[in-house]
Amino acid sequence: MRALTWQGKRDVRVETVPDPRIEDPTDIIVRITSTGICGSDLHLYEVLGPYLDPGDILGHEPMGIVEAVGPQVASLAPGDRVVVPFNISCGHCYMCDQGLHSQCETTQVRERGMGAALFGYTKLYGQVPGGQAELLRVPFGDSLPIKVPHGPADDRFVYLSDVLPTAWQAVEYAAIPPGGSVTVLGLGPIGAMATRIARHRGAGQVMGADLVPARLSRAAAEGVQCLDVRRHGKELGDAIRDLTDGRGTDAVIDAVGMEAHGAPVAKAAHGAVGMLPDALGERLMESVGVDRLAAFRAAIDVVRRGGTISVSGVYGGAADPLPMLTMFDKQIQLRMGQANVKRWVDDILPLLTDEDPLGVDDFATHHLPLEEGPQAYRTFQEKQDGMIKTLLIP
Repeated sequence: MRALTWQGKRDVRVETVPDPRIEDPTDIIVRITSTGICGSDLHLYEVLGPYLDPGDILGHEPMGIVEAVGPQVASLAPGDRVVVPFNISCGHCYMCDQGLHSQCETTQVRERGMGAALFGYTKLYGQVPGGQAELLRVPFGDSLPIKVPHGPADDRFVYLSDVLPTAWQAVEYAAIPPGGSVTVLGLGPIGAMATRIARHRGAGQVMGADLVPARLSRAAAEGVQCLDVRRHGKELGDAIRDLTDGRGTDAVIDAVGMEAHGAPVAKAAHGAVGMLPDALGERLMESVGVDRLAAFRAAIDVVRRGGTISVSGVYGGAADPLPMLTMFDKQIQLRMGQANVKRWVDDILPLLTDEDPLGVDDFATHHLPLEEGPQAYRTFQEKQDGMIKTLLIP
């Protein structure tokens, strides 16, 4: 089969690799029909090389058609249409029963001290082959895949793999009061969808901050009150307080993570880690790693006293300095973590209708063949061509 593979920093290639096969009686094989490029894939492209090996298959936002099932799979058959959640969860352990599928005890990567395994996402999360490929082996065939109807285009359902549950959890964790206010930092795929979900769930004032013109204009067209970080800079908090009776918003969603602009020292450190030999790079990331915290510091500034910060953007540092005095004094509530995909599916599926209240049918800005994946990574990383969300078609 053809698959997009990591070969080195800023070097991904589509290569011919062996087809996956059923290895456990509960496995299924899915022929991928659409697979997204996620903002967190750029961490692999740019920073997390020490945790990857050349040839690793990337991607964690796939859907497709079941091609084969293991002998113990009872609920799916070849020809069924499924979306594959990005976290690999068994569905029946203690953590899954708590709705914490990203902490699944069956697939926790204990040797790394990490939570549930993820498709296509480094040794830290199990080094499981990903979904930017023609075929994908999916474990737990009776509990992990999300069966969806035939008919509507893939765009209707593919975001159940990551974008929709990640944005839904971000809004849930933000605890926006009815009619309340929220600032979303970062208007990439997750941030943009979070603004839509926040409005759908009753937020009265939704603000978004970014520095990419295409993202700002798209969110503004959806009714988001947008602020250009290039214009406001360090005064972003003052601008938002001016719009909220001097308080700041009830909640802030940090949908940026370690891709934040600013913090040149940490940026240089990220670049250095990516160039080190794997063993040394891993030790550096795990012991003295420092993130670029511009977005998170902005969230602390922007949120009102007693408000909530919800972090959905991925951070990777082990020694991040935080302004604990300010956080304590402002009585900030903080929630974060990988999305528990299966936890939110029943809330989201009823919204994936022809009425399309969340605008999923036209959410993608680009549909490209899998073979153009390497160029798509470059374009997305450089924030060019208005690229906000790309679906690759194997």
